[in-house]
Amino acid sequence: MPPKLKIAKTDIIDKALELVRQNGVSSINARSIASALGCSTQPIFSNFDSMEELEQSVLNAAFEKYLGFISSEIAEGKYPAYKASGMAYIRFAKEEKELFKMLFMCDRQGEELKPTVDFEASVEIIMKANGISREYASLLHLEMWVCGHGIATMLATSFLELDEELISRMLTDVYQGTRERLIREGAIDGSN
Repeated sequence: MPPKLKIAKTDIIDKALELVRQNGVSSINARSIASALGCSTQPIFSNFDSMEELEQSVLNAAFEKYLGFISSEIAEGKYPAYKASGMAYIRFAKEEKELFKMLFMCDRQGEELKPTVDFEASVEIIMKANGISREYASLLHLEMWVCGHGIATMLATSFLELDEELISRMLTDVYQGTRERLIREGAIDGSN
């Protein structure tokens, strides 16, 4: 009897990510993953207790890839850290369209939404850069995220094709406009 093919958990997750990239999130099912791996569904259910556990592992892996985009963009040093994270979000949408859709364009109804590590890090950067409270920093970031998400969604769905320079200018305009409003409202000391 030939030896059983040993398929690791990471192999399954990597193959599932590859399938999502090619065919979208609907391609995550035991049969399609097994077929792509050249095995039965048995290794999938040996490594994961359920499809929900596998799906969560794939989401986690996609989120790690997204965080890698942020780290790379910040490390490049072309933009200040906060702007770099926004540019990375948009670049992720453009370069990893299906992973972006899976993470940021799905129905979240009924889910408990908690701030993510990238959201919290962005709020901290804004607080330090502007000397403002967490409440106002969260508001500024939320407004920026909505703008950035709009741009990212247009790129992920191939609705528009925008170059990096224009995207950068758009983000600066929205950030500066929102910041100016917060200065007028007294939330930010305008002398900074």
